[in-house]
Amino acid sequence: MPRHSTVMNALGVSLIALIAAQPLAAQTVSDGGRVPTTPLRFDQVPGEDELAGVEVRDQDEALSSPRGRDQRGPSRPRVRVTPYIEVGQVVTGEFTNGGDVLTYSTVAAGIEASVSTRRMQAAVDARYERRISWDDPLLDNDVISGIARARYDLMQGLAIEGGALATRASVDGRAGTADFNTGNVSNVANLYSVYAGPTFGRRIGDIDVGAAYRFGYSRSDIRVRPTLPAGATSIGSFDESTNHAAIASIGMRPGALPFGWRLSGGYDRDEAGQLDQRYEGYHGRLDLTLPVTPTFALLAGVGYEDIQVSYAQPLLNGTGQPVVDGDGRLVSDPTRPRQIAFETDGLIYDAGVLWRPSRRMALEARVGRRYGDMSYTGSWTWQATQDTGYQLGIYDSVSTLGRSLSSGLAALPTSFDLVRNQVDGSIGGCAFGASGGNCLTPALANASGFAFRNRGAVLSSSSRLGQWQIGAALGYDRRTYIANGLVGVGALDGSADETWYATLSASRSISERTAFGANLFSTYFDSGLGIDSYSSGGSAAISHNFLPRLTGNAAVSFNALRQEGFNARIFGSALLGMRYSF
Repeated sequence: MPRHSTVMNALGVSLIALIAAQPLAAQTVSDGGRVPTTPLRFDQVPGEDELAGVEVRDQDEALSSPRGRDQRGPSRPRVRVTPYIEVGQVVTGEFTNGGDVLTYSTVAAGIEASVSTRRMQAAVDARYERRISWDDPLLDNDVISGIARARYDLMQGLAIEGGALATRASVDGRAGTADFNTGNVSNVANLYSVYAGPTFGRRIGDIDVGAAYRFGYSRSDIRVRPTLPAGATSIGSFDESTNHAAIASIGMRPGALPFGWRLSGGYDRDEAGQLDQRYEGYHGRLDLTLPVTPTFALLAGVGYEDIQVSYAQPLLNGTGQPVVDGDGRLVSDPTRPRQIAFETDGLIYDAGVLWRPSRRMALEARVGRRYGDMSYTGSWTWQATQDTGYQLGIYDSVSTLGRSLSSGLAALPTSFDLVRNQVDGSIGGCAFGASGGNCLTPALANASGFAFRNRGAVLSSSSRLGQWQIGAALGYDRRTYIANGLVGVGALDGSADETWYATLSASRSISERTAFGANLFSTYFDSGLGIDSYSSGGSAAISHNFLPRLTGNAAVSFNALRQEGFNARIFGSALLGMRYSF
């Protein structure tokens, strides 16, 4: 690939929407044994197939799905590590409300790396940027952004995985989508998340054995407290959390018996700072697979789960309103006992179908009962060619922001295209691998400090068409908040935030030394407390290699923001810059 194409991928196209948790393309961690990781779902041994041992008609190995590929990587190692420094000049202006035209300089340092060997798979795109104002109204600030994902095979069947994320998120969704990162921002938190843990999967005779553990830590640093519409009461925001997820399974594939079976059990715990939020869940289940034809099977599962969500009570002031700290987060009342806001304890079950007409396509759909309610989940993957893949995920879980971030990072492949906003270098919500994408838009639209019931769907695709590299995602997410029995925030319990989002990115080489990239995005956020916001925009960039390590780039972008209770805003920005790669 020409060097300018690598640079263009780094400039990228805006990631406006990361992560989802259904079996193959997800938004939050699923609690009951359907937890996705890469390549090991917590309930699935690497390479295991529900129809293993049953002949599949399409034997085209070259087009087999990623689950069927050698997870240890290619026989010929590929290692690329590119540190760089970058300088740029940005002009940005607001076209509405008599907005100012502001200018500032940027100095950035970053690294782009990809490693693919028989033991290690890794990808890193990380960037630090210092913004230096030329105008008094604009504040100097630092921005750290990036994603890293890695897997190392210690020995046959045993691997260790990890990932990290740095980006920005809205502090309170009711204050609307965060202002864009080219000028002074409001309602913005710097959001960081890391996870790591071992995975194990082996076949011993006819028995498949699997286990996995994941530790995650997430934190947000609020830069500017949100300005809420008149009459809105603060409900705080995410502070920091630690989470643990562990699962083990044992089973047999169809073949030795006319059906496949798997016994699995797991434990999840998440502890967050605001109101000392605590999520704890246990589960155990038996899953059966009955092949009906060489490409079609019936699925059924039954088990037991126990989930509890609890908080410390908020501290109230003399008027009965919640007390908040300097960052706008709710303060706990040490004189009141903990409040159990959600609890479920009992039988869970589901039934469904698995259809795999070829090694390139698989569809799974399940319906059952969980969380005291009906639950619907499913996934569809289609690896149309080696360079084009599609994913659809339908998910349902009880989760928290910290668990969502950890599971989303774990669901990201170890080879992905991280595309950035061409002007401000920021990442947002969707990353694309060979078989599709993962999206985090709902998590970034509202960094909530409360647990929630999370349901939705994500459709994504990734493709290389000639010189074009294209990624697209379309999603819907619904979060129903859990705050039963908490004083001062009673209106939050049972309210539902809904997010609709779409993104399209494309880049290509124009010549051996010149490349082009562009993107479009749109996000609509409807708060369950009666406030909504809409944002959309796009950008385009061109880069040119003047010398082997020296690249010039130019970019333009536009963004529009409308939120209830505030004036609509439209921004335009332009960048001229130079990058030197080592």
